[in-house]
Amino acid sequence: MATDVVMPQMGESIFEGTITKWLKKPGDKVQRDEPLFEISTDKVDAEIPAPATGILKEIKITAGATVQVNTVVGVIDAEGAAVAAQPAPAKAPPVAAAVPVVPAASAPAPKPAAAPAPASGDGGPGIDVVMPQMGESIFEGTITKWLKKPGDKVQRDEPLFEISTDKVDAEIPAPASGVLREIKIQAGATVQVNTVVGVIGGAGAPAAAAPVAAAAPPQPVVAVVTPSAPPQAARAAITTPAAPGERVRSSPLVRRIARESNVDLSNIPGSGLGGRITKNDIQSFIQQHGAGARPAARPAAAVPVVPAVAAQAAAAPSARPAVPPPQFHELSGELVPMTAMRKKIAERMIESRRTSAHVHSIFKVDMTRIVKLREKVRKQWEARNGVKLTFMPFIARALMQGVRTKPICNASVIGDSIQYHKNVNIGIAVALDWGLIVPVVKGAENLSFVGLQRAISDLGERARNKKLVPDEVQGGTITITNPGIYGPQFGTPIIVQPQVAILGMGGIFKEPVVVTDEDGNDSIAVRHIIRLVLGYDHRVVDGADADQFMVAVRDYLQNFNEDIG
Repeated sequence: MATDVVMPQMGESIFEGTITKWLKKPGDKVQRDEPLFEISTDKVDAEIPAPATGILKEIKITAGATVQVNTVVGVIDAEGAAVAAQPAPAKAPPVAAAVPVVPAASAPAPKPAAAPAPASGDGGPGIDVVMPQMGESIFEGTITKWLKKPGDKVQRDEPLFEISTDKVDAEIPAPASGVLREIKIQAGATVQVNTVVGVIGGAGAPAAAAPVAAAAPPQPVVAVVTPSAPPQAARAAITTPAAPGERVRSSPLVRRIARESNVDLSNIPGSGLGGRITKNDIQSFIQQHGAGARPAARPAAAVPVVPAVAAQAAAAPSARPAVPPPQFHELSGELVPMTAMRKKIAERMIESRRTSAHVHSIFKVDMTRIVKLREKVRKQWEARNGVKLTFMPFIARALMQGVRTKPICNASVIGDSIQYHKNVNIGIAVALDWGLIVPVVKGAENLSFVGLQRAISDLGERARNKKLVPDEVQGGTITITNPGIYGPQFGTPIIVQPQVAILGMGGIFKEPVVVTDEDGNDSIAVRHIIRLVLGYDHRVVDGADADQFMVAVRDYLQNFNEDIG
């Protein structure tokens, strides 16, 4: 019996992955849960275990290819089965070549998984239409409307029915062309994902009078849809209507509503990611203007009167041909495509710079007391607790003291609102050979000093070994980054969206410092100094708040007097 190996979904917002390495070759024996291949996504790199015990019969997608989640990438068969030859990279299956590597926001509408239905006496084999899985944490959906009735012809990818979940509303396209033979689940019913809701038969198949037994549910299929509410990621609201001739970003559901209501989408401001028009946007527009409304055309911009010479000079640049890309000598270097993780890092850095009003406050902190304490107890502490003692838990505890003083620094911007978080979920930036990742210590305020060090060390180790799961890199409320480990005095970090603050650690250096004794006498002493930098979003955090936050951090560290276990 053969078992398909599929590209797993590593997170609710991840829709594709790149196979970076196969750990087995065709003909090799594999054990269930044994690492089988490695993948890279825009959030995590991971080893993927075998779904069953047997022999790797075939590798369908070779290393280097990027495919959508739930694509079959290989086949495991029972021992003794014939082994197919491994395909050459140049002859990757069409499914890999047909799936372009694009950002998730522009991916196609979701498709329900399809599986052959048992033969029926009146129509032959059919294709099951199932309730698709619209996200990792979504396990059921409600059919709100069927767009076809039994006996209607349907084309593959044509909208077939509409669903609603607790996160999204979406149109679901037909998985195949043919005739809608049967509707098994009527509109208004709520069913679990992978439930068979209908059957599509051949072009000449009649509608069935009785239910057809369902085949085994296929693997969940996830695709990009338009959220029914603005995503919980703080981005600057984009409400500018599309320029003439510019492509309007919207879902199939929104476009259908526009067609039925005779509404022009081009001038409706979109509140979704990248100006995408959501279902709420078009419904609000129809409520305000009515169906058939067309927004007024924009008035032509006034043309300033300028002297002829100046006008000619101003027009000259636009007449120039586009500058061709620079031509490099073939020996001057190697052009290497960005990995999925690197592309996502680049996208998020630019997005954060454009979204937040970044300001940085730099504080010098005397770490002498902590440095001496660590030197004194480190060997015994590490032997007793089984983990390396670093400076990170000291900084993390100080950060939580700052949060107690100024909770605004442990918040997120959600549209035009501020979300204050009850828990302190600290993101710890970890540098990797192939990029950067920020695992999150959840509920850090509830951990002891030892527990905090163990959590930080564990996440860092598993990040470097590609063992993190998607939930461990989500949900942060404030972040710490430590460029100082490599020697700089300090850095000015970029905020992780939708958070409003990030604390950067510089290196710890011995420096001459003016020290004042109890009698008010000054002297020069050598002290261990660190520069801590708070990057904050000035849209919601004022300078006074940021500085009071940092004063609390500084005072906690300079006067550290806590049991570290």
